[in-house]
Amino acid sequence: MAATLRIQSDWSRALSRDEGEAWLSCRSPGKPTLYGSVTRRGLSSEGVPDIAASEGFVVGEVTKKSILISCPHENVSTKFLAPYTSFCRIHQKSITCLDISSGGGLGVSTSTDGTMKIWQAANGEIRRLLEGHVYDVNCCRFFPSGLVVLSGGMDAQLKIWSAEDASCVVTFKGHKGGILDTAIVDRGRNVLSCSRDGTARLWDCGKSACLGVIADCGSPINGIAVGTADNSLNLGTPEKPPSEREVGTEGKILLLAREDKKLQGVGLQSRQPVFLFVGSDAFNCCTFLSSTYILAGTQDGNIYQLDVRNTNAPIQVIRRSGAPVLSLLPYRDGFIASQGN
Repeated sequence: MAATLRIQSDWSRALSRDEGEAWLSCRSPGKPTLYGSVTRRGLSSEGVPDIAASEGFVVGEVTKKSILISCPHENVSTKFLAPYTSFCRIHQKSITCLDISSGGGLGVSTSTDGTMKIWQAANGEIRRLLEGHVYDVNCCRFFPSGLVVLSGGMDAQLKIWSAEDASCVVTFKGHKGGILDTAIVDRGRNVLSCSRDGTARLWDCGKSACLGVIADCGSPINGIAVGTADNSLNLGTPEKPPSEREVGTEGKILLLAREDKKLQGVGLQSRQPVFLFVGSDAFNCCTFLSSTYILAGTQDGNIYQLDVRNTNAPIQVIRRSGAPVLSLLPYRDGFIASQGN
């Protein structure tokens, strides 16, 4: 397992001062953590900060927006990037979920302050306050149109909102526990949800009705993802013909990140199990890298990469720290992960 190099403060803010300082640590599993600091000593003629590191650490390339720092003793280096933009006034407490519209103009986010808000992605200006859930809102996402929002809350309700006037146009009821994640099938005539009650459900937006329980796991389902399956994968056959209200479910596989340490694949139209993989701890999140490769993150900090055609053993297990992996997002030829540290 690789060593982890970390700056333990808002370095971009700390080093913007004439003599600012930020703390460093380098942690390698099974070894004592190495501590140090970086200090700004001034500015170059080009306006780039002059940064020095304490003993045991080396500063590499420095720009106005990034610092490359290495720890030769552990043979590890990390490039730290400053935020492009920071929006500090949208929420008062921790942000639990956010999404950006397909056109990039709007953001939607939920927070432990009990609110769900739509805001301008360019400047953070709040456009709409979405009110209607009881208790916390756990998840939110835009439909592909960018004009509609899907949300799920601890009140076991799934809601669809207009991003234009903040009206709640549809409320789905049927789960017996808080909704923890959602997914949208194709353009959004059908949507999916998973819950603390251990079920994943498929919903018809036009009729405001549940089309069926895709899986009943007996354990909370923390995250889901839907994707097109590899052609060689056997997704099973439905026990009865699917409803004409099901749109875009054929050839799709649903991933279930389960609290009982299991990652499951289910044929979306067939409702039949495709694979079951057992990990090191509760699975919090999952995503598709392609029709063949998937990722899933656990509570104890592991990120598993699997081939859906053969899940007997992972392709690789990535571990940067023991902090919970909370979300995963494909990005270019790789992915972005967020952890609870």
